[in-house]
Amino acid sequence: MSVLGPVRLDVNGTPARLTPLTARLLVRLVAAEGEAVPARQLYRDVWQQSAELPRQDLRGRNEVQKRILELRRAFDLGGPGAGARIVRTGQLPTARGAESTYRLELRTEELDSALFAHLVGGALRAAPASAVRLLTEALGLWRGRPLAEVHDEEFATVPVRRLTLLREAALRDLVGAHTALGRYDLALPVAEQTVRERPDDPEAAATLARLRARLRERHGNELLRHTLRGLRVDVVVVRGDLFDQEDANLVVGFSDTFDTSTDQDVVISRESVQGQLVDRLFEGRHRLLDDQLRRGLKEFTPLATESVRAKRRGRRTRYPVGTAVALPVGKRRVFALAYSRLGNDLRARSAPADLRLSLERLWPSVALHGRFKPVATPLIGSGLARIVELDHTQLLLMVVDTFTRSLRDDPAVSPELRVVLRAEELEKTDLSAVEAFLRDVDEGLSGPPAAGGAGADGAHVPGG
Repeated sequence: MSVLGPVRLDVNGTPARLTPLTARLLVRLVAAEGEAVPARQLYRDVWQQSAELPRQDLRGRNEVQKRILELRRAFDLGGPGAGARIVRTGQLPTARGAESTYRLELRTEELDSALFAHLVGGALRAAPASAVRLLTEALGLWRGRPLAEVHDEEFATVPVRRLTLLREAALRDLVGAHTALGRYDLALPVAEQTVRERPDDPEAAATLARLRARLRERHGNELLRHTLRGLRVDVVVVRGDLFDQEDANLVVGFSDTFDTSTDQDVVISRESVQGQLVDRLFEGRHRLLDDQLRRGLKEFTPLATESVRAKRRGRRTRYPVGTAVALPVGKRRVFALAYSRLGNDLRARSAPADLRLSLERLWPSVALHGRFKPVATPLIGSGLARIVELDHTQLLLMVVDTFTRSLRDDPAVSPELRVVLRAEELEKTDLSAVEAFLRDVDEGLSGPPAAGGAGADGAHVPGG
């Protein structure tokens, strides 16, 4: 039976049809919360409200008994004798003789308000994770104002008030349980709902403000986070420094010669990501990086070797664009990715097709060598080897697009793709287009993008 909202009597899953007076009688008995109600009190509250049932009014007593019988028959649909078990008759001694009384004796699971109170009470004694489950189940029973048909009447005031206060406590406790578990994102909508319902409650407003502050602190430099449906894989965009992502494998773009020397900024600039890799992870000793690259490149067949006359500075052996070398650095990997060609004039050049090919070959290497750690990448193609045909948003979309496509072949590439943007790059990047593209990926709207086609909201995904 449901009273948390409009009253509804279901027997074996089927709504029971009651005449209006019998339905009102049922509501009156529910409002008594298991207490016995004398027949004359029932008659006054259900039939005439302001009238008293005269002691000798047999017609009035018969009317009460008739409705009680109808109610028992409705409950009997749940099994023989159910009506007599649930609708109990008693006797109240009075100065003028005994008077019949009636009460409902429902099990906890047979009345949603009783189950609601039981679950909320159980949550008070439970650890936070169990409390979340109990409170969520309890609040799921709530369909509106309890005893909606009679909530303004005197006999319903106490139970309606009690249930309303219990629900407010359940909402507060649910916010507290989510917060204890560090799930501020789940606590937030509950706190917002509480403020909407009680806009003048300063405690509710303060709780909401604290949650919002904690969420802002938790996200820190995180600008976008999207969990790909069904894969438990996150695509994240953060503002910051690539080399501060200490929990993640790193992707660093190289040219096809895998040069590392930053001497006088001639071959490699110290300001480039490759230059920072030498300084930040190899203590400025590019030969240590060279040794690791040589060992990794043994698995790959060179394309050609330049002569000293043709290329006077830097390394001269060229590898195919798309070569991805996994370099062990402590407990993580740095993926050195050749996405550009270093001309003999020492200028790096790349094109959209080069970048897409390189990214498509990167992700299988990450799956093979990355040990299923998050992988962080800069906005490849926005540095000195600038791909002039693509703007920053298109570069980011290509990274995301190739990564999400790779998951179709191997969902275990990485639990998280993290794209790290510098402040100056962020100003030129439309993250709303990236978020829309990811939503389309989830919904299957984009499918395999056509070559040179459009991504979400018309965002261009070159070379798709």
